Amino acid sequence: MNKVCLVGNLTKDPELSTTTSGISICRFTLAVQRRFQSADGTREADFLPIIVWRAQAENCAKYLKKGNKAAVVGTIQTRSYDAQDGTKRYVTEIIADEVQFLSARESIAEQSAGDEYEPLPKYEKNERKAELKPVDEDLPF
Repeated sequence: MNKVCLVGNLTKDPELSTTTSGISICRFTLAVQRRFQSADGTREADFLPIIVWRAQAENCAKYLKKGNKAAVVGTIQTRSYDAQDGTKRYVTEIIADEVQFLSARESIAEQSAGDEYEPLPKYEKNERKAELKPVDEDLPF
């Protein structure tokens, strides 16, 4: 079984491109902290290259920015190529099946200023009717 689940922060803005056949591909690096601390008390991070395809790639490029927190579920893929100096190089990447944007909705909206993105309305639960109604004011926390 080849499945990986990661939660981390983008190290730079995603890069969107298209293949020669017109398929969208988005690349970004996710910094994922390790679970344990080193001897000096710091937590190291791994910087993992993420590849996202098609419509999900376009959404990642549009809404994710450097510093945003994201969750990625996918598979690990290793490929090799011959470098110009004749040595064989290996690349390990995460091919995303799912990407969830974990940063606050407001920070994503602020970073996407000028885009056609409109934040979803906030809702609060009406205790008596168990229905949702829009909240007029932002909560202080």
